Amino acid sequence: MTMYLCPRDGTRAETTVLTWCCPVCRGPWDLDFEVAGPLSLNSLSGRVNSLWRYEEALPLAAPTTTLGEGRTPLVPLTGTVTAKLDFLMPTLSFKDRGAVMLAELARRLSPERVIADSSGNAGTAVAAYCARASLPCTVYVPEGTSPKKTEQIRAHGACLEIVPGGREATALAARTAADTPGTFYASHVFNPYFLHGTKTYVYEMWEDLGGRLPDAIAVPVGNGTLLLGAALATAELHAQGLIDERPALIAVQAEAVSPLAAAFRAEADELLDAPAGAAAPTLAEGIAIPRPPRARAILAAVRESGGTFLTVTEDQIRTAQLDLAARGFYVETTGVACWAAVGGWTDRSVVVPLCGAGLKTGLAG
Repeated sequence: MTMYLCPRDGTRAETTVLTWCCPVCRGPWDLDFEVAGPLSLNSLSGRVNSLWRYEEALPLAAPTTTLGEGRTPLVPLTGTVTAKLDFLMPTLSFKDRGAVMLAELARRLSPERVIADSSGNAGTAVAAYCARASLPCTVYVPEGTSPKKTEQIRAHGACLEIVPGGREATALAARTAADTPGTFYASHVFNPYFLHGTKTYVYEMWEDLGGRLPDAIAVPVGNGTLLLGAALATAELHAQGLIDERPALIAVQAEAVSPLAAAFRAEADELLDAPAGAAAPTLAEGIAIPRPPRARAILAAVRESGGTFLTVTEDQIRTAQLDLAARGFYVETTGVACWAAVGGWTDRSVVVPLCGAGLKTGLAG
């Protein structure tokens, strides 16, 4: 039976409750879930052309909230680096993979309200899928969020709460509201259903590469939802005997906000004590997370895969965005971080996500 499970203290809860975090330690839930059965490439032929084709690997089935998300193409950029075009999702970012799972779960639980917090893309995705599910939605965003993202959230009919301060202040405001009875907190950080949506990124890659994976998978990391989803998928595929080796996970952060990279280099299992004060500004607003709640799991996943952390400067982000645009891909500033980090690799195969459309932020100044 699928249940919420706290990775720190072992507390469990039914997935039918609206408890958004572990009531003992207030940390994020994991999901105690087992894949229903082995997949095979032959079994996928003729299935629905969305992420729901991997139904055996998903904790929900028979969705009504779908917008046809998933199945984004792989396109070679160099002889060894391939891009996965997740900016072609319905709301123009990879966050649709997890948001559809949260909205579908919320639809089944019939809460009085749905809330989310985001630097933009996750909030946009939750707003869109709540609109699809006819659920009332409020999205909390930090001041300074891209106007194009806030415009998109409003367009989907969600209420917008703009919070003074940065990403941490926004998360705190949303979590306070999440404790109100009757509220479903569609948190892409705390709710593990989101991670089981993002893992389809790797299942698609495995299918499109003919039952194999590249030597490495690079992902931009703030709260780590795509990386942790990738770790889930590679573990599941390996356990089913569908891949011989798990690829290295390459986590990319902006140098300006890189708490996980600092902890990794210090060989720490948790985040290091950070100096007081606001986080430094960065063009990569989507990964500007000073204290990600799943830090321990992110660090462990990268180490277990034989991967590493890389950081990129603001100038590298600007250059990478223009370079991708010159190749035909107009990608938002957060989404170019991985290309900035590994675009020059020639010694091994690697897939990078182009995970948000450039229309969301415009060109870097």
